[in-house]
Amino acid sequence: MNQTTNSILMIRPVAFRMNEQTAVNNYYQKVLDGLTPETVNAKAQAEFDAFVQKLRMVGVDVTVVDDTINPDTPDSIFPNNWISFHESGDVALYPMFAENRRSERREDILDILEDKGFVINEIMDYTSAEEDSVFLEGTGSLLLDRENGKAYCALSPRADEELMIEFCEDFEFTPVIFEAFQTVNGERKLIYHTNVMMCLGDTFAVICADSIDDKKERKMVLDSLRGDEKEIILITEDQVNNFAGNMLEVKGADDRRYLVMSTSAYNSLTKKQIAQLEEHITILHSSLDTIEACGGGSARCMMAEIFLPKE
Repeated sequence: MNQTTNSILMIRPVAFRMNEQTAVNNYYQKVLDGLTPETVNAKAQAEFDAFVQKLRMVGVDVTVVDDTINPDTPDSIFPNNWISFHESGDVALYPMFAENRRSERREDILDILEDKGFVINEIMDYTSAEEDSVFLEGTGSLLLDRENGKAYCALSPRADEELMIEFCEDFEFTPVIFEAFQTVNGERKLIYHTNVMMCLGDTFAVICADSIDDKKERKMVLDSLRGDEKEIILITEDQVNNFAGNMLEVKGADDRRYLVMSTSAYNSLTKKQIAQLEEHITILHSSLDTIEACGGGSARCMMAEIFLPKE
């Protein structure tokens, strides 16, 4: 199994704004004062387009699908939460915490990918769990080490343990389950998505180990990463707040590997951390300030990796 892919799905926003339904447990979202919704969306579109251009310039195959005005899906720019694509040709559809995010799931996107020559064999649909208020938000909740057959998951209101184990059984991953916290107004609160505090590369892992309050759990996670011979690059909670955990490794032209992140994430890293990363990979960053502030997600969340076989 490959850990990284050259093919990415991205959804271009048409009515991006802060989603009031996700703000209840995504503490990274902010209201940008004094900006009209139209201005916020225009800024998000400009950031999106510049980001896509940077990816394409280094040879990443980006499939861009435009969002639709109806239904209202302010978070459609983060497709990795509702869908994942696998080398077996299987596609997983996930149950979403926010009701207005459930409309992001679009069958026509699968048709677009098939038209591009991607092969879809089976759809594993976990979305009925929403009826029981059980959620698992794709590769936001699940960090898949495809090569070593492990799935890392920080439990939260958006990541249910039983459903995560069911996913692991279906897709043959070994679950690595823990809880990760952030400090909000002096209280420790669960981090909503695993992919904001952790990133898995081919030969390295970026992780905020300090967010795993339980020492046994922290040791278990770090031991698991070290056991797969990944160099561990530790980041701080403050860096997580700047989305330094929300990175993704992708392949560009000639299989060259890039670590994609936002400019705010890059600027939060120390010279030593950048040097550690650059021993493994080329860093690519793009400004996503509006998207990060209103959406509470960053570069990783915007990219749904396509591992499907080609015809």
